[in-house]
Amino acid sequence: MEAGGQRRGVLSWWVALGFSVTLSCVDHVSAQIKYSIPEEVKVGSVVGNVAKDLGLDVSSLKEREFRIVSGTEDAHFTVNSNNGVLYMHKTIDREELCENISPCLLNLKMVAENPMEIHYVGVEIVDVNDNSPSFQEEERFLEISESIPPGKRFQLPAARDADVLSNTVRVYRLNQNEYFSVQIRERGEDKIPFLVLQKSLDREKHAEHKMTLTAVDGGNPPRSGTVNITVVVLDSNDNHPTFSQEVYSVTIPENVRSNTSVITVKATDVDEGSNGDIEYFLGDEIDPKLYEMFSLDKDTGEIRVKGELDFEKADVYKLDVHAKDKGQPPIHTDCRVIIKIQDENDNKPKIEVTSLSKTVSENSKLGTVVSLISITDEDNGLNGKVICSIPGDVPFDLKPSFQDNMYSVVLKHHLDRESVSHYDVIIKATDCGQPPLSTFKTLSIDVADVNDNRPEFLHNPAELYLVENNVPGNNIFTVSASDKDLNENAAITYHIVREEQTHKKLAAFINVNSETGDIMALKSFDFETLKTFQFQVVATDSGTPPLSNNVTVNVFILDQNDNAPVILYPLSSNGSAEGVEEIPRNVNAGHLVTKVRAYDADIGYNGWLLFSLLEVTDHSLFGLDRYTGQIRTLRSFTETDEAEHKLVIMVKDNGNVSLSATATVIVKLVEPKEAFAASDVKSAAKVDEEDNVTFYLMIILGAVSVLFIISIIALIAMQCSKSTNYTSKYLQETNYDGTLCHSIQYRSGDKRYMLVGPRMSIGSTIVPGSHANTLVLPDRRRASEEVRN
Repeated sequence: MEAGGQRRGVLSWWVALGFSVTLSCVDHVSAQIKYSIPEEVKVGSVVGNVAKDLGLDVSSLKEREFRIVSGTEDAHFTVNSNNGVLYMHKTIDREELCENISPCLLNLKMVAENPMEIHYVGVEIVDVNDNSPSFQEEERFLEISESIPPGKRFQLPAARDADVLSNTVRVYRLNQNEYFSVQIRERGEDKIPFLVLQKSLDREKHAEHKMTLTAVDGGNPPRSGTVNITVVVLDSNDNHPTFSQEVYSVTIPENVRSNTSVITVKATDVDEGSNGDIEYFLGDEIDPKLYEMFSLDKDTGEIRVKGELDFEKADVYKLDVHAKDKGQPPIHTDCRVIIKIQDENDNKPKIEVTSLSKTVSENSKLGTVVSLISITDEDNGLNGKVICSIPGDVPFDLKPSFQDNMYSVVLKHHLDRESVSHYDVIIKATDCGQPPLSTFKTLSIDVADVNDNRPEFLHNPAELYLVENNVPGNNIFTVSASDKDLNENAAITYHIVREEQTHKKLAAFINVNSETGDIMALKSFDFETLKTFQFQVVATDSGTPPLSNNVTVNVFILDQNDNAPVILYPLSSNGSAEGVEEIPRNVNAGHLVTKVRAYDADIGYNGWLLFSLLEVTDHSLFGLDRYTGQIRTLRSFTETDEAEHKLVIMVKDNGNVSLSATATVIVKLVEPKEAFAASDVKSAAKVDEEDNVTFYLMIILGAVSVLFIISIIALIAMQCSKSTNYTSKYLQETNYDGTLCHSIQYRSGDKRYMLVGPRMSIGSTIVPGSHANTLVLPDRRRASEEVRN
């Protein structure tokens, strides 16, 4: 019957109380609601529709993994991720869960992902009257002297009720008795029953009085418990001990050492002898756990610490200390000792990472939330107040939440993966206690790459020196670009810019390997036709969107000795290099017979010509200057000398593999008179011939000059249109455009032609590897020795 009535009481309480929902509008990432349910509710009972009360979209709860992430360790509740309803998962006994704490509030933290939302749900467990008052003993014996006057009070054992508020003990009743009545005194929140003597006792009439003390709680229906009281009437010891104060209060810090003195209570008795000797002891009605925490000296009344005091477990202890004299019968008195525990800063803050994104894109916006941090400290007051920070120079900051000790780790500065690709973010939590305690937690955050870097060439512009007559299809150069990005963002392909402009059409004869950057020539280049040109190679990465960069490759064609010397004089009418010279027999030694003139289209060593006698009828008659090609007599002619002499002259360049040409000069000796007549005719012919040669040379030089001026103008235009600082190694001086390899110089004093290069003196050579107009004079002494040899 009692159990059935109890269940009906629970149901009626449930119906009457319903659900108390408090919904507060807070930040868009969280909300807070509160439910109230009575204890002992069946498993599976509905607590409330959390999703509805929070205004969440029910259809997305399962996808967002709506769940409870913290709360009671025994999982008293569960939430349905399909409809957002909060259910009872386990029967709750409020007394087991919260003991004497009121209200009994369970805090649940609920999380929904994508986007991250944290909601705090409080569930108050409302007490129901399911516990009856109980006494620690079934019978209490009291010894009362007959000399004690009416009105005297005797403390009775107090009943304990695990319920709280109105369901705890409210009243004590004593069965009807003419000598005693019960009186209730409140000490703090406790109600202490006292047995009050209404009428003087007479041991001779009644040596013993038996009564029943009933404790009734305030529940509906009320519950009760009883204890038997037996009063033994003693002979007179008519003065009772008296404490200096009825309630003692003391404050001590937690974690004090064992055997530390807490307080000393003092009681006095005006009686003499054994009736005035006092002993102290702890009352039987206190919590048995207190016997493990404190000890009381029965002779001095000193209370000492016996166990370990922890503010986080209990912040106050209440002891009932009794003083008893040694009279017959002994007289008791009591007092209340309240021991308050002062909190010490003995707990470090705890850091909990609720949500963490281990990878952050380097183009994330400022204020992007990386992680959610919650801080807890079991201490109280300033000892439990925590200051959180991120030490060090990192691009992250802490943003406090609306709720205390809740923070968001947000992006403070822009990220650059190429500068820093990984961060170890240290979270420091320090409480305000003395001394302060700190906790550190490290968050490892990787920076994800985005395509924000263009490919870079090591050299721009690049210079390519290519020897003419190259083999088509062979690699002639390699361009290489690097990209600071990663993976696909750093995968580079190459291609050549193809344009329609005339000066860009040469790029059609160049091809590039798209993967390696190897450049190959599709044709063989001729230095005498083309000296220099340029093209552009574009490097493009594989990012989205792709980024590109280009490099200008300036190609310089290097000369090879691929042109043999060409004889300009002598030339016969049929085009062969043959000529006839007539000289008088009476000429002296050193007479200029003629001069062999030749031309080589190459430049430098390859175009520097030397003359030598390949064949001569008489070596003692004629000599040849190896540099000028002049043929002179070495001695006077005699009568015995032949009238006709054949000279074969070889003209050879100075290339690595030299090329040569030959000319034949027939020298005829004539008598002086014939020579003078022939000389006049020949002189006239020579004048005409030299005039013709001079005219042709002027035309050639004029054409070359026009080409030179056009080249200079084109070069200036190219330099103005480019942002590069490119300077041609062929064009260090503006008076040479690379097309005039050398020129023929006519000296009227000696009536001879000389083949010289730009700014080149006779007999000068070009130093290999130098600029085209860098000249070094040869050692004339060695040359003279070679002539003599």
